[in-house]
Amino acid sequence: MEFRQIQYFLEVAKREHVTEAANALHVAQSSVSRQIFNLEEELGIELFIREGRNVKLTTIGKIFYDRMHLVMNMMDEAKREVKEYLSPDKGTVRIAFPMSMAAHTIPTIIHSFRMRYPEVKFQMISAAHKDLVKGVQKGDYNLAMVAPMPKNRGGKIKGTALFVEKIVALLPSHHPLAERDSIMLRELKDDSFVVLSESFVFRDQVIQACNNAGFSPKIAFEGEDIHALKGLVSASLGVALIPEMTLIDNTPRPTVMIPISDANLTRTVGVIFSNERKLSPTEEVFYQFLLETFERLNDFKN
Repeated sequence: MEFRQIQYFLEVAKREHVTEAANALHVAQSSVSRQIFNLEEELGIELFIREGRNVKLTTIGKIFYDRMHLVMNMMDEAKREVKEYLSPDKGTVRIAFPMSMAAHTIPTIIHSFRMRYPEVKFQMISAAHKDLVKGVQKGDYNLAMVAPMPKNRGGKIKGTALFVEKIVALLPSHHPLAERDSIMLRELKDDSFVVLSESFVFRDQVIQACNNAGFSPKIAFEGEDIHALKGLVSASLGVALIPEMTLIDNTPRPTVMIPISDANLTRTVGVIFSNERKLSPTEEVFYQFLLETFERLNDFKN
């Protein structure tokens, strides 16, 4: 089994098309087909089901893909560790995060870090909560900022809580409660709510908070990220519960942020990583920076 065979196999599996895989690899289609054939011959199994010009993984092909995906990630990490061993302040940090942290939290953290380590590079991606956890488990990225911290991490993932964030109400500026310094959550029981779609963990937290306050929220609209919810509120299509940090320096003009006084609504923000792989030297430096930074901030708040 050769490295080139695995590389070609993964590309074909990802694109489900031999020609497109060959174009992405900048090689002839015949070369890709030959390497896949040789790999299947060596293994004694069919990895793909041929459907005209398209291909799909067989059942055993899917299992083989998952294993080879992990192997390639481990090889990439090994190469990176070798390069970064002598110069951890010049390496690359691969980190993923939810969209709610894209506007303020992540840029602020990275800016502070690069003031100290200006040559470190970042590879970043945003994803939903469940995809962040799965991505760390699979090795698609080594670090992920998450909110809330996953409860049942098992033996594959470990992490550290960094800070606790308040959840606040976001109302249209003409709302009857918009002039208040704070409100009780049950005062919004007759309002229409805009919430995240069902795939988001934060949606469950919002609905549970409303249930605890004695009502089921009337859901009028759903959005795919926090910024979509803010846009819906600014268009007077409903009210929303929003993580406070997403509104720092980014509150839409026709809306107001109101603290909620009768419910201890918070979410724990932290960082997770795989328990089965070591962080690269540069990522370990970044991880320690996170711990030190938020420990100082939490001490200052207290």
